[in-house]
Amino acid sequence: MTADHPASGPKSRARGYARFIAIGDSYTEGLDDPGPDGSFRGWADRFADILAEANPAVEYANLAIRGKRITQVVEEQVPAAIALKPDLVSVAAGVNDVLRPKVDIDQVADQLEQSVEAIRGTGADVLLTCVGDPSQRSAVMGRLAARLGAYDNHVRRIARDHDALVMDFWGVTLFDDERCWSVDRLHLSAIGHQRVALAAAELVGLGDDSWRQLLPPAHPKPWLIRRRADVDWTIAHLGPWLGRRLRGTSSGDNITAKRPQLQPVVPS
Repeated sequence: MTADHPASGPKSRARGYARFIAIGDSYTEGLDDPGPDGSFRGWADRFADILAEANPAVEYANLAIRGKRITQVVEEQVPAAIALKPDLVSVAAGVNDVLRPKVDIDQVADQLEQSVEAIRGTGADVLLTCVGDPSQRSAVMGRLAARLGAYDNHVRRIARDHDALVMDFWGVTLFDDERCWSVDRLHLSAIGHQRVALAAAELVGLGDDSWRQLLPPAHPKPWLIRRRADVDWTIAHLGPWLGRRLRGTSSGDNITAKRPQLQPVVPS
């Protein structure tokens, strides 16, 4: 599989999906894609809307919570997802572990694989994600590219071994565009979430590869404005993130899942 081509996976049966469960961390919870009521929407909500267009009877639950690490997802969210008897489960977890200074990437991947094995054992399809290469959009995040790439290699192998679907964004030029990212440079923007939802739709046979289309050219920002933005980002986002690491706290502390039970999808 090459970086700019979608992965293969289970035969499309999107119109047969009656129960879609999303699990993981902030990526799947939907930061930073605010809906009309101010709550976070995100790619999984948007993808559920697409599934509902094909099958109005589909039900959807989202158990993802920001800041969760792979062990928490395996121990808390996977059993809860299986209990809901899903047809399709998206699993996006492990990046919060990989971003930490000390991490055993092989061990994180082993836990991800345990999750996939457990879900696939029920007969449900699994949708995984390979994150994109941050090197082209962020010098700070680019320092983590090697370890993110190593984890993506595990994700691809797990997908092959367990006949899972995988959205592979590594090397996809679209996501080098800062407009696909929120001001914290870590989470997707509304545009980014929309494109991920369309990528998921393509994998299950409900779309094409138009999600890869580049955005219209943007006017370049003057050097001084870019440097001020770097300073603002360091103060508002990098500093607090590092502080939480030092304190051993998480952005997900005291946060509960936004959609813990299966519900019909009401297109937004």
